[in-house]
Amino acid sequence: MKNYKKLAEIQHDITQGNLSCVDLVKSHLEVIQEKNTLLNVFLSIYDQEALQRAQDIDHKIKNGTAGKLAGLVVGLKDVICYQNHPLQASSKILDGFVSQFSATVVERLLAEDAIIIGRQNCDEFAMGSTNENSAFGPTRNAANPEHVPGGSSGASAVSVQANMCQVSLGSDTGGSVRQPAAFCGIYGLKPTYSRISRYGLIAYASSFDCIGIFGKSVEDVALVLEVIAGADEVDSTASQKTVPSYSNSLTFEQKTKVAYLKESVDSEAIQPEIRQAMKDKIAFLQAQGHTVEAIDFPLLEYILPTYYILTTAEASSNLSRYDGIRYGFRSKEVEDLERLYKKTRSEAFGKDVQRRIMLGTFVLSASYYDAYYTKAQKVRRVIKEATDKVFENYDFWLMPTAPTTAFKLGSFSADPLQMFLADLFTVQANVVGIPGIAIPCGEDNAGLPVGLQILANNFQEEKLLAFAKYLNY
Repeated sequence: MKNYKKLAEIQHDITQGNLSCVDLVKSHLEVIQEKNTLLNVFLSIYDQEALQRAQDIDHKIKNGTAGKLAGLVVGLKDVICYQNHPLQASSKILDGFVSQFSATVVERLLAEDAIIIGRQNCDEFAMGSTNENSAFGPTRNAANPEHVPGGSSGASAVSVQANMCQVSLGSDTGGSVRQPAAFCGIYGLKPTYSRISRYGLIAYASSFDCIGIFGKSVEDVALVLEVIAGADEVDSTASQKTVPSYSNSLTFEQKTKVAYLKESVDSEAIQPEIRQAMKDKIAFLQAQGHTVEAIDFPLLEYILPTYYILTTAEASSNLSRYDGIRYGFRSKEVEDLERLYKKTRSEAFGKDVQRRIMLGTFVLSASYYDAYYTKAQKVRRVIKEATDKVFENYDFWLMPTAPTTAFKLGSFSADPLQMFLADLFTVQANVVGIPGIAIPCGEDNAGLPVGLQILANNFQEEKLLAFAKYLNY
């Protein structure tokens, strides 16, 4: 079966009688069966359930009652709740846990007749940039299995890259949708903080976490955002703003102003093919009559430290609930309550999660709270104000998604700090809450995907998606 790029093409073939939802699900299941052992993408495959749902939706299509996502096969990152289905955040500590309810985004997908095909691997508790920090082993990049797919939503990106499903939902706390999308040559949207409800998303760092969307086309990303965004009575942090018709607003005709960092085209720390992709997009925009200007952002060096101080602090608080008492893994070698806590958490949390919990506990401790946590919150505000000033003068900000293309598995296992630097260009959007989208821009000399990202101001997804489509056509 053909590798469809857009849901519209799928729905056209279904209405023409050339395809059914059952055929589509069977095709994706065949790809999963063929590739999943090597790539390690799906932790659970809902084959019979998906086929039954596909059959039901085929009947709805014939009766003219199908929802707008009929024919869309979707994968879920293993941090998004789906009622009566396993949920582990790719961690041993949630071994055997089954979700008691569905996330708001899942309910909205199902209400519009999407078909959920399975649960996807990720870095444990969404903490990582490589998808190697999973209790279920690393996921591999379909472009080259010796390389990482990015993280933490790496498997969700690979599933779309390898045509195991049409769209996936992941989470983006510091680039965990955009960086894997760039590494896998697909689109990855991180929306404005609060644009999509977080109800049913396992928390890493609550003031940074966003549910994001992977797709093969801007059109599919826009349509899914249109369905899952909006106010939610069970999530007080979800925005009350009206949700535009993103899928009907993808024409971009106006002249625009675009900023870029001078370092992103000059610095030798950035891979040459990525610098060239930046230059090519800048030249294209200038040739089309748009204003494209280099800017300085002197706070760039403070963004990563601010991000890691605050996210580890929030993680240490959020993950304190996993103690072996109520659900999940429980250590067998215990003599008293204190030892139960210590043994359970030390045996079941992976090294990277332990590292972040300890860092977060340290910066929240009485002796260092003001020196680190309070100061980082103040710096976050300064970074937000400086970013707002950029968008007072420019409509979009073009930059690399990551300094390099996908690196080899195990490259940073001995030096986690170097892995953190891979987040240099993505964390700003989470620190200040603005939307960003990764777009595919060809391949490097080794055949690995090259990706760039576009940032926009708060709640400007409508313009951002239209501009992303314009820039890649």
